[in-house]
Amino acid sequence: MPEHDVSLRRAFKKNPHLRNYVNDFAAKHRAKPDFVTEISRKMADSDAVNIIYPVGDPLFVHIFSTKSVPISYTSVQPPLTGDLQIKFGRIMRRVYDKAVYKAPHKNIEEFKENLTKLIDESTVTVEEQRQEKKALFGDMFSEPRIPVTAEEVELVKYHAVQNIILSGPLQPLLRDPYIEDIHCIGPDNVSIVHKVFQSMPTNIQFDSLEDLDNYVRALSERIGRPASLARPIIDGTLADGSRINLIYADDVSVRGPSFSIRKFSEEPISITQLIEWNSISSREAAYLWLCLEEGMSVFFCGETASGKTTTMGAVLPFIKYDSKVYTAEDTIEMKVPHKVWQRLATRDFGPEESRVDTFALLKAALRSRPNYIIVGEIRGKEGSVAFQAMQTGHPVLSTFHAASTRKLIQRFTSDPINVPITFIDNLNVAFFQAGIYRNGKFLRRTMLIDEIVGFNEALGGIMTRTVFIWNAADDSHVFKGMNNSYILEEKIAVKRGYGDKRRIYDDLSLRMRILDEMTARKIFKYEDVEDVLTEFQKKGVSGLPFAV
Repeated sequence: MPEHDVSLRRAFKKNPHLRNYVNDFAAKHRAKPDFVTEISRKMADSDAVNIIYPVGDPLFVHIFSTKSVPISYTSVQPPLTGDLQIKFGRIMRRVYDKAVYKAPHKNIEEFKENLTKLIDESTVTVEEQRQEKKALFGDMFSEPRIPVTAEEVELVKYHAVQNIILSGPLQPLLRDPYIEDIHCIGPDNVSIVHKVFQSMPTNIQFDSLEDLDNYVRALSERIGRPASLARPIIDGTLADGSRINLIYADDVSVRGPSFSIRKFSEEPISITQLIEWNSISSREAAYLWLCLEEGMSVFFCGETASGKTTTMGAVLPFIKYDSKVYTAEDTIEMKVPHKVWQRLATRDFGPEESRVDTFALLKAALRSRPNYIIVGEIRGKEGSVAFQAMQTGHPVLSTFHAASTRKLIQRFTSDPINVPITFIDNLNVAFFQAGIYRNGKFLRRTMLIDEIVGFNEALGGIMTRTVFIWNAADDSHVFKGMNNSYILEEKIAVKRGYGDKRRIYDDLSLRMRILDEMTARKIFKYEDVEDVLTEFQKKGVSGLPFAV
């Protein structure tokens, strides 16, 4: 018997709702889904997809498409149907009535324990009725408990925890590690962006516009930034670190309340994984390695969803392991592997005098004397402080929305940032990434890497040098900076005291070989990559677990 059939049978045994779903689907489409525990990017190459994968019992995901049927995403979970849905409403009303007499919970686990106890106090199973002859009738001082079967009470507890403690209808999507983004526009329009299969609709929906309205309001209160007609647009962070944007008022979001969630990955994507996907070449990564090792300032640029934040996070292990790193973010995203890491976030709610913006955080950073300052994203006046930090010798990493170095300079020298053009050469490297479609697939690629050479008084502008560029013809990354890199030769080689500045290209080649070997050995886990890089920083090539 194939392994996936054995795994599916095991899943059936523990999850009868999955067996019912698969049987109904197979009867309708005359095709049984394959059960898989991991998804590879190669699966997206097929014209037809019919797979089920688990996202933690009792939740499963079914992705299905054929040449004639568009791809769809179905969350498979225990359903509340018919009479049980009515019972669920009665039980929850009883639970709410009892909850006011209970002591407040101290944490999530205690909350869950109290909730299940209240459900037990409000229901009675057939087995309990047999043991308690008068349970169904109660007594003159209490209401009779609501009769349920053992299976029904477990379903009630599951849905109660999902709706009250967790994220309700969205919980299956938040549990799926393969989802990048979740979008909701109106009660019956919830779609996702999948890491492998890209955009597709889901079967998740809200029963009515009122339900969606209540959900969005509750969600905003849960993240500590209540939405209202006076404050209809909310940006925040969910408990798992995911970024969320809510638009509440129907005169602003015409089709009703809407939201988008940028999923947070518990484990960041490693640089070797990006190399494996060809999002970046090993030589480009080695170049960034040298830049970050020697305190160069780098901005990661591109449009929304181009992967610039992911790339910035992937290269952080290149910063020397004993560095002090300071992060300033609007929404918490970055995970820095260094032990000395000061992590600060803005506060944009409350009285005016209590608010803290990125501008204030960056000014505070200058007093902390960090080895590196990382800004989640530069949008406004904090950009001028970032350049002041570079000018005083503090290297800065940040993401920025710009499609070219020329546009980057235009944005920084214009309102509201207003950095003098003579300051721009404090930035060393501009890295540009984009999302592109190639042969019908959405890919992320490093488009070019520019070096900022300096301000030319005669021309009245900034001189730049392109050291890497993406070749669309064969999907390759071309190195134009060999024996011609200003940053490598005039900055990094000088800091290393090389009499022959061309020696720096040997350092570049060594790091490229290390990254290639790690990729060939499939060292993709972020912590494993960090461990290899740290040992190399401490001991040189003798610290590597392989020969290069």
